[in-house]
Amino acid sequence: MITAVLFDLDGTLADTAPDLCNAINRMRETRGLDPVSLEKTRPLTSSGARGLLAAGFGITPAHPDYEAMRVEFLDIYERNVCRDTRLFPGMADLLDELERRAILWGIVTNKAERFTHPLLEGLGLGKRAACIVGGDTTPHLKPHPASLLLACERIAQPPSSCLYVGDDERDMLAGRAAGMRVAVALFGYLGEGKPPQQWDADFWADAPSNLLSLLPA
Repeated sequence: MITAVLFDLDGTLADTAPDLCNAINRMRETRGLDPVSLEKTRPLTSSGARGLLAAGFGITPAHPDYEAMRVEFLDIYERNVCRDTRLFPGMADLLDELERRAILWGIVTNKAERFTHPLLEGLGLGKRAACIVGGDTTPHLKPHPASLLLACERIAQPPSSCLYVGDDERDMLAGRAAGMRVAVALFGYLGEGKPPQQWDADFWADAPSNLLSLLPA
């Protein structure tokens, strides 16, 4: 029986793409460049600075200016972390229902803690989450299972009783490696790899409310 639901953050719990796109466009503005569209940056949002800089400037970590631009991007984003970010439609109702059913819920993300905690506070969720594990809370990023296993320790639940929900294949890989059931948030960003229907998942959710069918009443 599932006793806890753990969520990825960007593209699963919240639509963070607008604020990340805005940070890229502020960088472009200072360089005299036209803004890029949200449609261009959205699929790469879950890849963080690497994906956004690729979408906004066509550079990779191998570029000599990459590290300085990454720091600039993150500093801009940190100052504007929750201006246009919103929960995905139906997510607030899902969280309310999880709490009504006494099912724990928490966040496990590759997003660094310096952004994760202020963002969740801005969304009014910081004190509601049973655990918050960021990308720098452990030495390893997903798809390594370390962050998910730490979340289980913090909420005192075995991995076999947890469901992990994410919008990227690495979320499914991390959840599987941790011994959890895994569900794809089809309403999220989904990256640019193979189709999510080909990911090794237990469930594919078109909307947050679809997840309720997996949970005890």
